[in-house]
Amino acid sequence: MEAFRADTAFDGERLMTGGALVIVRDGVIAGVQPASAAAPDGCPVTHLPVTTLLPGLIDAHSHLCGNDQPDALDRLPGLSADEIDQTIEAALAAQLAAGVTAVRDLGDHQWSVVDRHRDRPRGPAVVAAGPPITSPGGHCAAMGGEASGIDALRRAVRERAERGADLVKVMTSGGVMTPGTDIRACQFSLGELRAVVDEAHRLGLPVTAHAHALAAVEQCVAAEVDGIEHCSCLTAGGMVTPPELAAAIAAAGIVVGPTLGHDLDALAALPPALMALAERVGVTLEQRLAQIGELHAAGVSFVSGVDSGINPVKRHGLLPTAIVELVAAGVTPAAALASATSKAAEVCGLADRTGRLRAGLQADLLIVDGDPTTDITAIQATRMVVSRSAPRGLSPGKSTEAVAR
Repeated sequence: MEAFRADTAFDGERLMTGGALVIVRDGVIAGVQPASAAAPDGCPVTHLPVTTLLPGLIDAHSHLCGNDQPDALDRLPGLSADEIDQTIEAALAAQLAAGVTAVRDLGDHQWSVVDRHRDRPRGPAVVAAGPPITSPGGHCAAMGGEASGIDALRRAVRERAERGADLVKVMTSGGVMTPGTDIRACQFSLGELRAVVDEAHRLGLPVTAHAHALAAVEQCVAAEVDGIEHCSCLTAGGMVTPPELAAAIAAAGIVVGPTLGHDLDALAALPPALMALAERVGVTLEQRLAQIGELHAAGVSFVSGVDSGINPVKRHGLLPTAIVELVAAGVTPAAALASATSKAAEVCGLADRTGRLRAGLQADLLIVDGDPTTDITAIQATRMVVSRSAPRGLSPGKSTEAVAR
C-alpha cells in the first residue's frame, strides 16, 4: 500500500476542495480522501508541496507506429515487425514521460498495435482501431485499410470486430500526410459511410471519422458517427463552419477530437511540400483555434488527442500542449482537463478503468507543479507520473517527502 497527497487535486471533472490523499493498493485506487486525512498506519506517503494531483492523461488520437519524423508514415511499409514494435515502445515511453497513462491508437500499420500491444501489464493502457478504413489509394492507404463499395466496407468493419479492434476509424476525406489525396474532398459516398456506421454499431463498435472537408463533416453528421477527428470544415475558401452544422454536431452528441498540440519549434523540420499545402488550404493555428472556439460556443464536446507520431510538430508526448491550446480556443481549464481525463476515458471505453480519482479504478495518476485549474500551462510541468501504481521519476532537482504513518 502507498499514498499520494497533494494540496490541490482535480478528480477528472472538477477541482476537489481541500486537495486529496489517494491511497493505492496493488495498482488500484483504494480510497480518495481530503488531503488533511491521515493515511493508514504504516502506509508510506508521497507529498510534493505546491503541486496538483489529477488522473493520468489520455491521448485520444495517436499513431504509435509513427516515430515523430517527417517520413513517419511513409516509412512504415518498409519496416519489419521488430522495427515497428520498437517504434511503438519508444512512443509509449515518450507518452508516459509526459503524463499520458492511456492512448487511443487511431491508425496502425497492418494490425501491429491491435495484435501485439493492447494487453500490456505495464505502462500506458492502449485502445486500438487497427488500420483506418480508407478508399483505394486514399489517405493512409499504406497502412492496409483500403476498401470501397458497401459490401467491401461492411466486410472491413467485420474484420475489425473479428480481430478484436476496440473501435472503427474511417477516413472520410483526404489528408495532409498522404500526397495525391484531396483534403477538401470526400473519399466515400454518404451511403458507403452509413454502411460503415451501421455495421459497426450492429457489432457494438463505435466509429470515429477523420474529416477535414466541410462536405465530409456534413456526411459524418448525416451518417451518425460517434466521433469526428479534426473537424476542420475546409472549403476552397478556408475553414468555414456553418452555425447550423456546429449546432447539429452538438445536438447529436458527436464528440470532436480537434487534434491540437503543436511543437512549433519543429516547423522547420517539415517538408516544404507539406508546408506549401498548409498554406494553400489556408490554415493557421490562430484560425484553427478560432474555429474550435466557434464549435465550443455551439456546445460541441471535445476529447483531446494530438494525432501524435505523424511528424515532428505532432510528436508523442505533446498532449499537455494540446490541453493548453484548447484553453486558448476558449474552453475552460476544467473542461480542457476533462477532455484528456474523464471525458477521454468515456469516449475511449476506459471509464471503468481510468480517467478519474475514484476508488476501484487503476492507479493512473499525474502530479504537476502549480495549479492547472487556474493556470493551464501548469499541466506541462510534469513532476511525477504513476502508471498503475508504478511511479516514474521526479524532475531533476526535485525532492520527494515520503512520510511513513
